[in-house]
Amino acid sequence: MGWRRRLQLAAIIAFVVAYAGLSHYSNSVAKTHDLGVALALGPVLAVGLALMWRWTHLVVALLAAAAAAVLLRHYWPLLERNFSLVYLLQEAGFYSLMAASFGLSLRRHEVALCTQLADKVHGPLNALEVRYTRQVTAAWTIFFLFITLATMALFALAPLRVWSLFANFFAVPLMVLMFAAEYAVRRRVLPQAQGGGLLAAVRVYFASPH
Repeated sequence: MGWRRRLQLAAIIAFVVAYAGLSHYSNSVAKTHDLGVALALGPVLAVGLALMWRWTHLVVALLAAAAAAVLLRHYWPLLERNFSLVYLLQEAGFYSLMAASFGLSLRRHEVALCTQLADKVHGPLNALEVRYTRQVTAAWTIFFLFITLATMALFALAPLRVWSLFANFFAVPLMVLMFAAEYAVRRRVLPQAQGGGLLAAVRVYFASPH
């Protein structure tokens, strides 16, 4: 790994850790509701506007940003009073969307999402690789469903601080463990498989026309 990749990885890790720490702080301290709302909505809005710019046009993205700013200004007091619920919607919404994205691709006559990603990086795939990547897609569907249910159950049944600890400090490490476990299984089931990883697959997938 070159020094630029190491620097990028270090920056990503630092951002994730800082975001998780600030998010947990805002859920633990009653006087940080403004920070909580900003942290809960900021990434969602940023990603949404970036994708809108990527898939439509800059003017459309700017109009959407202006509309979002007006709505935020109007509803900010309401969001402040319910900022923990905003966090829940962000967390559960993201993981349930991921579960749906993986799960819907498992329908009959559909190409599984992991199969699509692997094919764009290493294709064409043989029958064993297609079967394996379909099974991996099912495993990720179950994983994201579990995280979604755990997030909602802890929010409803546990103190807010406990839920915040899980959402900010356990969910992402569990994803990392899932990546590591899948990689270990892949090396045994498909020893001839090339490297590349998920990030490479995602870059290729979104860079190519659909």
